[in-house]
Amino acid sequence: QVQLVESGGGLVQAGGSLRLSCKASGIMFSINNMGWYRQAPGKQRDLVASITSGGSTDYVDSVKGRFTISRDNAKNTVYLQMNSLKPEDTAVYYCTSQRWGTSFKYWGQGTQVTVSS
Repeated sequence: QVQLVESGGGLVQAGGSLRLSCKASGIMFSINNMGWYRQAPGKQRDLVASITSGGSTDYVDSVKGRFTISRDNAKNTVYLQMNSLKPEDTAVYYCTSQRWGTSFKYWGQGTQVTVSS
């Protein structure tokens, strides 16, 4: 049974930091590409950051220089370090795992991040 469990969300003031974690089970974590998406109220769900099995990273322009995605294969966990948070970063953040060799993604349940001005 595949599970992606996010944690670390919460309420923070603008300029603050949060670190999201996503613990995976039931998948071959080390060979799967991982990602973080977010969805604000009334908006579509968008990719924020991704990391390949080899450790290559990519970010949406709006978070470059502020967010860092990383992974610990020994712990089956992917992280999203978010610094200099802005009110527009407020959203539900979802962890994804792309099954190796396919375009299929597993999704976590999401964690709420709220940034107050």
